[in-house]
Amino acid sequence: MLSSSILAADPAAQAGLLSPMNLLLFAMFALLIFMMVRKQKKTKAAAEEQRAKLAPGVEMMTNFGLFGKVISIDEAENKIVLEISPGTTATVHRQTVAKIIAPEEATAVVPDDASSLTLGKNEQAEETPEESIERLNNENNKDN
Repeated sequence: MLSSSILAADPAAQAGLLSPMNLLLFAMFALLIFMMVRKQKKTKAAAEEQRAKLAPGVEMMTNFGLFGKVISIDEAENKIVLEISPGTTATVHRQTVAKIIAPEEATAVVPDDASSLTLGKNEQAEETPEESIERLNNENNKDN
């Protein structure tokens, strides 16, 4: 009985579950669980979106760095046949898909010559070498 009277006299034991410290710990625990569930839902949604994009003809990368084009998908055995180079195929598990490579957008056209680099002077008629020399001499004379 002596030990029960000592515990009853302890102020911390009398406070019970409603102490501010306990409430703070419960709130932090609840926040931790909420964040874990939220992350799990986001990961699941991203995996589902990736599975929806996976189809024959799509370029992809595996977890171990193998790039290739999907030739076929075997749903029953969870296997994907990839063409990693022309005529070379590899069979990988469906869960090894790391990312789907989107087709590249149209890239800028690089001209073969420097004529388009004159910034706005393309509209002018081309001048002969003699006219160019005369124009440059006139510009130099204006500066002096």
